[in-house]
Amino acid sequence: MMFIKGMDLSFVDEVEAAGGAYCDGGMRRDPVALMADLGMNAVRLRIWNDPPGGFCNLERTLVMARRIKERGLHFLLDFHYSDRWADPSNQWKPRAWEGLDAAGLREAVRRYTADVLSALAMQGTAPDMVQIGNEVTPGMLWPDGRVDGELDTDAQWRTFAGLLQAGASAVRSVCPDAGVMIHIDRGGDWEATRKFFGKMEELGVDYDVIGQSFYTWWHGTLDDLRRNLALTAETFGKPIVVVETAYPWTLEKPDDTGYILEREDQLAPGYPASVEGQSAYLRDFMRIVRETPNGLGAGFYWWEPAWIPAKAMWSVGHHNNWANLTLFDYEGRRLATWDVLREEET
Repeated sequence: MMFIKGMDLSFVDEVEAAGGAYCDGGMRRDPVALMADLGMNAVRLRIWNDPPGGFCNLERTLVMARRIKERGLHFLLDFHYSDRWADPSNQWKPRAWEGLDAAGLREAVRRYTADVLSALAMQGTAPDMVQIGNEVTPGMLWPDGRVDGELDTDAQWRTFAGLLQAGASAVRSVCPDAGVMIHIDRGGDWEATRKFFGKMEELGVDYDVIGQSFYTWWHGTLDDLRRNLALTAETFGKPIVVVETAYPWTLEKPDDTGYILEREDQLAPGYPASVEGQSAYLRDFMRIVRETPNGLGAGFYWWEPAWIPAKAMWSVGHHNNWANLTLFDYEGRRLATWDVLREEET
């Protein structure tokens, strides 16, 4: 299995529509082609059911999938099962599913997953891996599938597992060669990881790959990541992909937009907010993932490396608070951090 050096390019389509562009050496380039030339071998796309603004839906996913497959890249599709962001603080049902009970939700997940995958397969762009939910540590499709706080009960976990299994079954049926990933946001937290995937084993959920998010300002140190990857590999014996990570290349901002990371005290010691610091982070991070025991560190995805500022996106609420965590500068010029991907070809 190749070591995944992936990028989440879910915003590229929208950035381009808003007038954003990408270049290398003064030459404007198609971003998917450019990043493939720079060492990217995999792309992740999120899909929302019926999002405002008309991006990251099925129609646009079909367009982006063609661009990915034209370059021969590995394709990971990330189902949020929501009309908007799904993360540890937001796992809300799509509007069309709000009136469904648990049985209805299972059928909706199965049918929607199958329909999306069938559409992709029909145009010859079936994903190579499918993510059933996004950062589902507290469950999904709240409140029915919620499993945190007072809802951390055996009954709720069974409902949640049924929803995951419905999605996994659809993948097995429509795209039998695709891997099934379950993704949580506990890259530096072994206790939470052990609890979650222990529940997956106990409840018999069918999946192939463990996905983790890891950001140093939220999830701990690189040593925490190393420990968690090692213990996860030794305990569960499945490939692990750190499916979200990033680090800043600057703290200077082109305007007064508030950024996720904008203070010195949010930085990891030894990794300044510079292209050099970002490169050092990526280099050390990649080595840790590669060194996961038993060869189970399957790779990583940088989250939104190409989300450069494009003010036309603000009309649908996509204010860019991430532009200093990308792998392109504010003008769309590629950063030298990309060179790290070429340092150790596999």
